[in-house]
Amino acid sequence: MLYRKLGHTDLNVSLLGFGASPLGNVFGAVDPSEATRAVLFAIDDGINFFDVSPYYGLTLAEKRLGEALAGHRDKVVLATKCGRYGVNEFDFSARMVTRSLEDSLRRLKTDYVDLFQVHDVEFGDIQQIINETIPAMRQVQEQGKARYIGITGYPLKMLARILETIPVDSVLNYCRYNLMCVDMDALLTPVVEKLGIGLINASPLHMGVLTRQGAPDWHPTSPDVREAAMKAATVANELGLDLSDLALRFCLDHPYVSSTVVGMSTQRQVEQNVKALQSSPHQTIPGALEEILSPVRNHVWISGRLENQQ
Repeated sequence: MLYRKLGHTDLNVSLLGFGASPLGNVFGAVDPSEATRAVLFAIDDGINFFDVSPYYGLTLAEKRLGEALAGHRDKVVLATKCGRYGVNEFDFSARMVTRSLEDSLRRLKTDYVDLFQVHDVEFGDIQQIINETIPAMRQVQEQGKARYIGITGYPLKMLARILETIPVDSVLNYCRYNLMCVDMDALLTPVVEKLGIGLINASPLHMGVLTRQGAPDWHPTSPDVREAAMKAATVANELGLDLSDLALRFCLDHPYVSSTVVGMSTQRQVEQNVKALQSSPHQTIPGALEEILSPVRNHVWISGRLENQQ
């Protein structure tokens, strides 16, 4: 396993991160015992960064991760979030920041988290995030309940505006740097590099688009993107390649990202993702795949409030 320092923090995180959302049955029912095996196997394979949220499975993912980490807390860099608690349930108030973290600590069976993040800032008011939410997070940090704080979200410009306005330690962005979309490097990466902020890239498979099964029904992307990805998966298979492995390897090769977070819930998934990390870096994507994907690259969707898209 390879490790990178998360921005200016003293956290050294695994290049491959364990996204714990599937533990909350977000992508289908998960056997709790298999989930525990996946977590422990990941730790044994050197994965130390675990990212979760009370939103995933409506607290189920945190509960299962907490149970799996019993006796192993000292081996991991643990991250959770606040602000989002349901599909349309958000609360970015200072009061909720404190309450949310206390609840998360109980579920995770720990007295602190290494990284405490605002979840999906685009669903909140940017001024509240800057003037109330983040200052409240700094207060719980001062209390020793969170070592570092960060923000997460989808719209790149809003993330950059927050980072340039108020100091935080990390930013997690998803679906904006992978084989389907690379605009993170144009709109966000230069900002975090300039400020020395840790960068976490999530959803290297574009939330399931870059898999043989294809995107789940709820995915917000366009039919054109779905169709191109399915065709690419077929062509990759004909070339003796796995599109998911190619997609993950592409993200793992990013020169600045500290950790690429992949959703996992089984030992087999952990094994496959670690294998992709151990494969040779791909300098170029096969021409046949590039021809399929390039026409639909950088297609994005609206997430959050309309005023937060700019």
